[in-house]
Amino acid sequence: MKILHLDKNHPLLIEQLTKAGYKNEEDYTSSKSDIEQIISGYDGIVIRSRFKCDSTFIDAGTNLKFIARVGAGLESIDIPYAESKGITLISAPEGNCNAVGEHTLGMLLSLFNKLNKADLEVKKGKWNRETNRGIELDGKTVGIIGYGNMGKAFSKKLQGFDCKVICYDIKENVGDKNATQVSLITFQKEVDVVSLHIPWTPLTNSMVNSNFINQFSKAFWLLNTARGKSVVTSDMILALKKGQLLGAGLDVLEFEKSSFESLFSNKIPASLSDLLSMDNVILSPHVAGWTIESKEKLAQVIAEKIVRKFKEIKT
Repeated sequence: MKILHLDKNHPLLIEQLTKAGYKNEEDYTSSKSDIEQIISGYDGIVIRSRFKCDSTFIDAGTNLKFIARVGAGLESIDIPYAESKGITLISAPEGNCNAVGEHTLGMLLSLFNKLNKADLEVKKGKWNRETNRGIELDGKTVGIIGYGNMGKAFSKKLQGFDCKVICYDIKENVGDKNATQVSLITFQKEVDVVSLHIPWTPLTNSMVNSNFINQFSKAFWLLNTARGKSVVTSDMILALKKGQLLGAGLDVLEFEKSSFESLFSNKIPASLSDLLSMDNVILSPHVAGWTIESKEKLAQVIAEKIVRKFKEIKT
């Protein structure tokens, strides 16, 4: 069986697949249209987010048995169409959930203690103690929206901080010892912090907008290490200016390209300029799950899942 790798990953991925009996070929530069000319010769492909696997691409892969994405989400793939063709879809949310949990916690603690603001001021020779007085996580209620691998990893990191952790998810009975599942109404009434750990879907697209924010009983902090398009940036900025949002930690932005490798092609959007000027906003370039350890873990998980599928196909 032949696999085509379209994005570079940790070398152990190809090493383990080769050991398992796969023939691996790599093409990290050809265009989508060029790949469509050759993809019929492969049983599987491994991708990250270089381009979308749409119906045209899938139709060209007449012999594809699986598409594996080295990451958590599958939004770069036309999932219903691929499944209608009998193609197995493989992702690896288990591989970088710990990294996301740690990054989210780091953003929260930095926001609460004004670390980024204080750091910049001290480096400029300013010694402002009172204006950099922080707040404590102890006694706060942290709410997690989307309680899958990522949400669970974050809730685990919160243990020991003596804060209350609740979660909201469209699936029932996903709560555990680290987070109590509640209704959306209860969630919006109680939380001090909202952390998004949801995949991008039509249901979550632009989910955090003015109407959503207005439903909360008190001002809260927003963390987003999931997908940028789930938050309407202009509405978030308005809420920050009105004090409905106390601050935001954003690893993802609405303006990102689908490959996540760059932010935008033309000039900086006006709403992004506003974010850049806010002391109570922390930004990072979609790296919450992007650690040295997670690169290896993601490759390991994908390799193991493909090998299991290979055994199923052989038998």
